[in-house]
Amino acid sequence: MTSKQQRINKTTNKTNMKKILTLSLIALMSVGANAQEKKDSVNKNKPVFTTIKENPITSIKDQNRSGTCWAYSTLSYFESEILKKTGKTYDLCESFVANKNYMDRAIQVVRLHGDCQFSQGGSAYDVLYVLKNYGICPEDAMPFPGSLYGDSLNNFNEFFEVMTPYVTTIAKSEAKKISGQWKVGLQGILDAYLGQCPTSFKYEGKTYTPKEFASSLGLDWNDYVTITSYTHHPFWTAFPVEVQDNWRNPLSWNVPMEDMMRIIDNAVDNGYTIAWGGDVSEDGFTRKGTAYAYDMKQVQSLTGSDAARWLRLTTTKKTAMFDSLGCTAPEIVPTQEMRQERYDNWQLTDDHGMLIYGVAKDQNGKEYYMVKNSWGEYGDYKGIWYMTKTFIAANTMDFMVNKNAIPKDIRKKLGI
Repeated sequence: MTSKQQRINKTTNKTNMKKILTLSLIALMSVGANAQEKKDSVNKNKPVFTTIKENPITSIKDQNRSGTCWAYSTLSYFESEILKKTGKTYDLCESFVANKNYMDRAIQVVRLHGDCQFSQGGSAYDVLYVLKNYGICPEDAMPFPGSLYGDSLNNFNEFFEVMTPYVTTIAKSEAKKISGQWKVGLQGILDAYLGQCPTSFKYEGKTYTPKEFASSLGLDWNDYVTITSYTHHPFWTAFPVEVQDNWRNPLSWNVPMEDMMRIIDNAVDNGYTIAWGGDVSEDGFTRKGTAYAYDMKQVQSLTGSDAARWLRLTTTKKTAMFDSLGCTAPEIVPTQEMRQERYDNWQLTDDHGMLIYGVAKDQNGKEYYMVKNSWGEYGDYKGIWYMTKTFIAANTMDFMVNKNAIPKDIRKKLGI
């Protein structure tokens, strides 16, 4: 073969190789496009949200393996209250609140000889009580959560395995008289796992005690009330909601369900947030970042499943069916009677605390509350949940709100 022929063949080979590469690239792009179309068609019911109203919040935190949603959600609420009133951003310390609250709860358990629950949970009022009576410190004035026992975040498994039997042993003691030393021992456990609460600290160059720091935040602790809606107590009166973690027995104002929802909407519309407590154990509360109050009979019908077949499905298959319906999933119409029935038969439970801070709508016009969680940047929306107004109406246990965020006619009826 001549050198000229070799050059021609070499050129031809390069040309052919370019053609092959080009065709391969086109084929890959085509496959990718088809895959994207297939993916989009599968997720055609995934909600697409448009924000209607969004109030300022502080950063997403992670309670990790601890039952302290009540501390995270309520401190987040007060951080938003400070933002609204002063424009300043704070990172308040959940460990300080937990340390003070668990000691107070243990004292009550011992006083009642163990005839009440000692657990990780709490209420929004617990945080308010600590702020008013003990103060608060910034996050970095105490050890980072989990750091004292070699973890990167809170993990209360060992902590409560040590603390719970300690408290129970004292509370159930058959002694005719107990000493006060048990409190010293318990404080040692609290400090070992949560860190010692500082008596003073520096913040932005100034020295504070916890009480002085709380006073410097610019909030009036008398502005905060708790709202609920049940029929076993008269409307327009206050009563302590009967759940175990409401152990301080603070009073909540009882209003009809429609007025409860009006309070939330009025608060958000006027730049306020809400420290929400309620039930997230329902099927409609997804781990992806949405919450729907499913009408299960209609859901079963739409998925081609009768009740008997539905009960035989695995959790994975049920979840897949829920996901396929997405924002088109049918929801119940919540009623006052339904709320009361679910509360009395233990279906409506006090599972979780979160922060309502905004309103959005999906592509079908359905409205959702924008809700800040405390599970880190988890889910499809990086730690934010979109919970339908129907879900909130059906699953609210109670919530804390600034009384100035309540519509005037409701405030007048309540006398606040």
